[in-house]
Amino acid sequence: MPARDDMPSTLRRSSDKAQRTWAKTHDSAVETYGEGERSHRTAFAAVKHQFEKVGDHWEPKGRKGPSDRQAAGGGPERRAPTAGGVDANASKDHLMSVARKLDVPGRSSMTKSELVTAIEKANDRATRKARGD
Repeated sequence: MPARDDMPSTLRRSSDKAQRTWAKTHDSAVETYGEGERSHRTAFAAVKHQFEKVGDHWEPKGRKGPSDRQAAGGGPERRAPTAGGVDANASKDHLMSVARKLDVPGRSSMTKSELVTAIEKANDRATRKARGD
């Protein structure tokens, strides 16, 4: 499968289902849009509807659906910041449990938006560490 060659390392460390979701969507997007950034964005959008990034890999979400405002209203003409794979639409309790799993310091006094930002930073650090950066 051609998408396997382009698959990001965070997905290679994730479940087979996450990998299949990315690969099937990527291959379909390449047929439609051609190889490149748009195909990768499309594949990640599909992953983010079913999975959330936790540390250096993707885990299934409790519910399917958009993970942030950009994913909910997306489209190529509207570019808004994303939450980097964090399920920003999840409950504060869920975000708190993810922050606990990632050992985010100061999490108990954070607002929901602060938790999203802190989890995103913790995920980025874990990914860099896993890649050896």
